[in-house]
Amino acid sequence: MLTLSLIGIGCGDPRQLTFAATAAINAADLILIPRKGTAKSDLAELRRTICAEALSNDCTRIAEFDLPVRDAGEEDYRKGVDDWHDAIAATWSQEIARHLGGERRVALLIWGDPSLYDSSLRIARRLDPLPSIEVIPGITSIQALCAAHALPLNEIGEPFLVTTGRRLRDGGWPPGVDTVVVMLDGGAAFQMLDPAGLQIWWGAYLGMPDQIIMAGELAEVGPRIVAARREARERHGWIMDSYVLKRRS
Repeated sequence: MLTLSLIGIGCGDPRQLTFAATAAINAADLILIPRKGTAKSDLAELRRTICAEALSNDCTRIAEFDLPVRDAGEEDYRKGVDDWHDAIAATWSQEIARHLGGERRVALLIWGDPSLYDSSLRIARRLDPLPSIEVIPGITSIQALCAAHALPLNEIGEPFLVTTGRRLRDGGWPPGVDTVVVMLDGGAAFQMLDPAGLQIWWGAYLGMPDQIIMAGELAEVGPRIVAARREARERHGWIMDSYVLKRRS
């Protein structure tokens, strides 16, 4: 049976690789590297760098492929994502069939951890035939963000909530918690909140050479974050960021 290894590689810094991740990279017969267009060529290059530093097995091959693009115009968001995942699964299957056969091991390098706001596990279960799936956990952007700010995420004995920019924008502050972690926010959804009594710890390109972090009262720091996001996106062509919001009780 084919084994598919989904390897969490942290947020872009090769030093964030665990020993288990390095071992899984070297155990693979094939490593697939997705290309997401010229605007996000940095992401493929970082995967290449990680392979160059971690890979010592001369028998492991590396193959690159173009990742299907999601139809952003699809009115039904969930259907659009579902169709996109089908297209990605078909592409994975094609690349595996092209480069491997029989009982072999193929690996994909996953930003952060495969279990947190990443769809690689859902996509992997759409492959036909279904491979044996192996997950190697990695450092998440949440951990990298808290480390960059030397921030304890939870208050003593208190819960926190991890959500998306879309949910924060549409639903406002989630009830029952005073600490919120926001990921996958394409439009600085914190601008929709009343900033009174809120603090923010924000970071972009966490773990990468171009890392940016800011923190402070949302009313004061929020506009500077919006400006920094806009400038960074124009410079790089893409941005990956996350942030923690805390409400004074």
